[in-house]
Amino acid sequence: MILVADKDKEKSPKFESAVFFVEDIKRSKEFYANTLGQKIIMDFGRNVGFEGGFAIWEKDYALNTIYSEEAKNVSVGGNNAEIYYESSDLDNLCKKLKSEGITFIHPIHEHPWGQRAFRIFDPDNHIIEFGEPMSIVVIRYFKQGMTIEEISKKTLMPIEMIKNTVENSE
Repeated sequence: MILVADKDKEKSPKFESAVFFVEDIKRSKEFYANTLGQKIIMDFGRNVGFEGGFAIWEKDYALNTIYSEEAKNVSVGGNNAEIYYESSDLDNLCKKLKSEGITFIHPIHEHPWGQRAFRIFDPDNHIIEFGEPMSIVVIRYFKQGMTIEEISKKTLMPIEMIKNTVENSE
């Protein structure tokens, strides 16, 4: 783990947003706002920002803004990135999205570290993952009788974090 001194943090860039370029801004805005329930905090027409730092840009507008005349030579996409959401009600979210005809990459499955998750495509085939919070994983394992040390080994989480999660759940 790399620790940055407080004085160096002031000089470091601060993450603010991740952006997907989309073909149809109206369709994507409806998907993220209505289907996924994301709160819009700014809407500039071709650029829409959601609570939490995620945004969508109309692809042609974004590419022309970034690359000017070279925009036509730039390809986007490729399923080489994803955005990640957490849900404490993963099963019902999965059922809801299936009932709305959303394209799934895979159904709910358990990762090697114990977290249950599923992935879908958005209307532009961007990858979206939905996972349960790790606190739920820790509590599930604890209720199943695993020791703090066993949970740490399985989840790769520090023992202190697991102890805090268990103590705060009681």
